[in-house]
Amino acid sequence: MKIAAWNVNSLNVRLPRLLAWLERQTPDIVCLQETKCEDHRFPQEALLEAGYRSCFHGQKTYNGVAILARREIQITEVPITEVCCGIADYDDPQARVIAATVAQLRVVCVYVPNGQSVGSEKFEYKMQWCRRLRRYLEEMLAQYPKLIVAGDFNIAPDDRDVYDPGAWRGQILCSDEERAAFRSFLSLGLADSFRLFEQPPNVFSWWDYRQLGFAKNRGLRIDHLLVSEALRPQCVTGTIDRDERKGEKPSDHAPVMVTLSE
Repeated sequence: MKIAAWNVNSLNVRLPRLLAWLERQTPDIVCLQETKCEDHRFPQEALLEAGYRSCFHGQKTYNGVAILARREIQITEVPITEVCCGIADYDDPQARVIAATVAQLRVVCVYVPNGQSVGSEKFEYKMQWCRRLRRYLEEMLAQYPKLIVAGDFNIAPDDRDVYDPGAWRGQILCSDEERAAFRSFLSLGLADSFRLFEQPPNVFSWWDYRQLGFAKNRGLRIDHLLVSEALRPQCVTGTIDRDERKGEKPSDHAPVMVTLSE
């Protein structure tokens, strides 16, 4: 089973690329972030024609998350169940979390706030949001041992995930506080699936559109797939589809993927 997370940076703009990618890669479960799409405009029918059912939680212009499930992996006619939007007991107007059960897996799709700059009000919101998310994931793990948390975390976990660690040290996405928040997720018993395998150096998931960021591979690895202890033995590969950052009108993020054995 192939599971992916992808910040598409506007589903309206990126839909043709998403449909082509789904046909080429045939992932079983896909978590999308930054769809920037209100629910009544979500392209449910186009995705259904492509073979994917979906659940989604969106808002106009900003944020937005969705989970897609390939119909062929389902035993029942209802491939996506127990859908929940937002973090439980946290009143947040921003559409950043959606969870659902797919093929006996509990999938949580997250779009962690960017934080703007260390010490800003938006940074404090990010830190509070991460603390709330951790409590939510702790509760989720107690109920669902087979848990996957996938999405754009807006955190580069360590220096291996940064093209120039010295220049980024202490900056947004790479600060000690943000990295501590990421480690707090792992301390629940979650594993960074990409790091379960030997990886070449300088593999990233996001590159700035400006100053030839992608061409010069000036990237960060800020998109992650975390798996629970129950799923860790089933992990076969952890990869990033860098090629999807190429071509016309790409997202500034590439899809990240993990493959699970049966």
